[in-house]
Amino acid sequence: MSRIGRKPISLPKGVDVKIEGKEVTVKGARGTLQFGVLPDITVELRDGRIIVARGNDEKHNRAAHGMTRAILNNMVTGVSQGFERVLEIIGVGYRAQMQGQNLVMALGFSHPVEVTPPAGIEFAVDGPTKIIVRGIDKQAVGQVAADIRAYRPPEPYKGKGIRYAGEYVIRKAGKAGGK
Repeated sequence: MSRIGRKPISLPKGVDVKIEGKEVTVKGARGTLQFGVLPDITVELRDGRIIVARGNDEKHNRAAHGMTRAILNNMVTGVSQGFERVLEIIGVGYRAQMQGQNLVMALGFSHPVEVTPPAGIEFAVDGPTKIIVRGIDKQAVGQVAADIRAYRPPEPYKGKGIRYAGEYVIRKAGKAGGK
C-alpha cells in the first residue's frame, strides 16, 4: 500500500465533502473545488474522514493512489486555509505595484510587465519588492507564481531578478574570479 495513500484525511470544521460517482466536490469557507477521480481509485467518506483506496496493485494505480490522496488533502486545506507563495524582487529599479486587480512590475524592460490574475487567484504587494500570490488551488497558485518568476528569473552573477522567498541562488564568480 502507498504510505501516503492509506492515510485518512480528517475534515476540519466548516468543510463539506460530496462524492458523486467519480466526482469529488470539497466546499469550505474560502470556496469550492472539484476533482475527477481516476477509474481504479475509490474515494469514500467515513466518520468525518476521507478514505482513498485502489482496486489493484498495478503500477499506475499505485502511483495514482498517493497522488489522489495528496490532491484531495490539498483541496481540503485550500478551502479551509488557502495557499500563498511569496516572491521577492531583487535589482536596482525593479519594483511591483497593484493597479486594481492587476500586478504591474518594472523589471528592466522598456515596458512595464502587467499580469492579470486568473480566476481564483489574487495578488498582494507588500512593499515595492514583495509579491504575494494567494488562492485556494495549490496547483494554480504555484503555476501563477512560476509564471511571474519566469518574466525575470534570478541571474547567477548579481542575483538580480524575481525569486521565491527563501530561495537560494547559486552565484558565479564572474571574470575576476579566476585570479
